[in-house]
Amino acid sequence: MPQQLAIIGGGRVARALGKVFTHAGIFMLGDIRTRSLASAQQAAGFIGGGTALAPGQPMRVADVYMLAVSDDQIGPAAAALALDVPLAGAVVFHCSGAKAAAELEPARAAGAFVASVHPVRSFADPEQVARSFGGTWCGIEGDAPALELLEAAFGAAGAQLVRIDPAAKAVYHAASVFASNYLVTVVDAALAAYRAAGIDELSARQLAAPLAAEALDNVLRLGGPAALTGPIARGDMDTVARQQRALDAWDAPTGELYAALARATALLAARGRGAADATLHKSFDKVPKAQ
Repeated sequence: MPQQLAIIGGGRVARALGKVFTHAGIFMLGDIRTRSLASAQQAAGFIGGGTALAPGQPMRVADVYMLAVSDDQIGPAAAALALDVPLAGAVVFHCSGAKAAAELEPARAAGAFVASVHPVRSFADPEQVARSFGGTWCGIEGDAPALELLEAAFGAAGAQLVRIDPAAKAVYHAASVFASNYLVTVVDAALAAYRAAGIDELSARQLAAPLAAEALDNVLRLGGPAALTGPIARGDMDTVARQQRALDAWDAPTGELYAALARATALLAARGRGAADATLHKSFDKVPKAQ
């Protein structure tokens, strides 16, 4: 019989993973506790099982506890759980990309084995994540007994697992932010600039799509220096300076973003030419800073 899983939290991550685990028969779903009975019921309805608990209602003992809560609530939720149920020998894990398993110290002190498992996915659409979870990469770290159980469980769901250094968890999570959130910010800035040039929204997206898709494909295949094209890669700092002035005049925040990215891109281009080549570093000094 599958081990019993209890879930604390009823948001998108809790719903998607709860559905993945229960529909695949990896865990038997027990109690679901959130900030309100209504949200717990909604989570149970989405997952298709589990018992929704009202706040303060005692939680039954389970083999595994998943804390899918906001980062600032991981510690308090673990402390509350340790007071609520006996945890000796249980596995308690959270799903944060930014916090390490050490955030679950109250559960560990109560005898649990703790871990963190961070699925590297956007959970904007939990139904779609649940349908396509196979192949999802997950960063995992924690106590050995917890890792053994969770690697087997997530592996059975089709996940690809990579162990990470808990001391570098913040840097690890920042990498995901660069690859996802900041990518959205940069493309949105491109779309806004196209619109400022008189191009309608649909056409702007069609112009940006091949550039963004090809650049992403190239950097993942070739690495950053080899994938880089454009004026900075050519050393054309006059064009960069002209663009900087135009953006500063049009929209100051976009100008600041461009300046920061241009400096980082100059370093990337110089790295591609070799550490001894300081030409791009020096030539970039004449580019005006964002106002």
